[in-house]
Amino acid sequence: MKRLQRRRPFRSGALALAALFTTLPLSHAAGVELLRAPDGGIQPQAAVDARGVVHLIYFKGEPRAGDLFYVRREPGRDGFSKPVRVNSQAGSAVATGTIRGGQLALGRGGRAHVAWNVSQAAEPKGPGGGGPMLYARLNDAGNAFEAQRNLATWAGGLDGGGTVAADKDGRVFVAWHARGASEGETQRMVVLARSGDDGRVFERERAVAPKPAGACPCCSMRAFVDRAGALYLLYRNSAGGSDRDMALLVSRDHGGQFDGGTIHKWSVNRCPMSSESFTEGGAGVTAAWETQGQVYFAKVESGTAKVSKPTAAPGDGAKRKHPLVVASAAGETLFAWVEGSGWARGGSLAWQLYDRTGRPAVNGRADSVPTWSLLTGFARPDGGFVLVY
Repeated sequence: MKRLQRRRPFRSGALALAALFTTLPLSHAAGVELLRAPDGGIQPQAAVDARGVVHLIYFKGEPRAGDLFYVRREPGRDGFSKPVRVNSQAGSAVATGTIRGGQLALGRGGRAHVAWNVSQAAEPKGPGGGGPMLYARLNDAGNAFEAQRNLATWAGGLDGGGTVAADKDGRVFVAWHARGASEGETQRMVVLARSGDDGRVFERERAVAPKPAGACPCCSMRAFVDRAGALYLLYRNSAGGSDRDMALLVSRDHGGQFDGGTIHKWSVNRCPMSSESFTEGGAGVTAAWETQGQVYFAKVESGTAKVSKPTAAPGDGAKRKHPLVVASAAGETLFAWVEGSGWARGGSLAWQLYDRTGRPAVNGRADSVPTWSLLTGFARPDGGFVLVY
């Protein structure tokens, strides 16, 4: 793990491993630390529980048929625990395309819940013989994952990434977008499967978008539950075939009813294979996404689908994708993303820190984000941040 502190202006073309500090104050001036995913893994996803334990999953193996692994890092320790495989069927996870890999959520008591999809090697198959929507949870002892399950009973035709969220009261939510009543991305549906008992049993999935506008087939989506219990779904719709706008749905009754709609427009006649991010800190909920080769974040008004004016990543960049936003309890925000990545091609990472007033404070970049990978991160108790790639 490296702590990087150098004073220079932000340069989008720089590829040296550097963090660039300005004189604007942060509460702890601890900066950003970079950490490689354990065991040479890719597509890390991290979450921190109420005790300060860092939970992390990552992918290993053949991109079309590999495995997900889970590790923990206890407070005050630098190393992670011995890896535990998440998927019970070997080779039933997928990394190809970046946005179809595992997502992680922490529920009641810090239990880890993981969802992933579109592995053609997985059994049983999904509806219509396609890829399943897979889910697994950490067992009661916390030392292994229970057998993976397919939650797609009727909503098939999966392509882009499924997502998972959980709350402190034992509710677990797995969402994905699926084929509609007729073929075509403009007919695709956003569906949700719910559990009220820590993931032991799930209700049959159902369509939830109040005003269906399709869904971009090979884009990911992201679910999130805030501290007040509101459930958010962020995804790219596909109205008219070329209107691939970002949409935000919110439920204030634990996934019963949703409202919301478009929050950022983008007209493009192709699938951008984009991903999204959520965080919650001292300043509330923040969401991040990609539009037209640029990445943005915005504050979300609590319990609503209303967002502030989006903030773009600073400077000029090449093909910015896979945004990550992490907030601290003190109200500071780390915004990070990948530049220059593409199909079967890695890229570089860049980040910008913002102080509690929203002013840019620290920025930097690093080389060598692996092929098919992206970023994750978390806030440290001392006020600094960790980026894992």
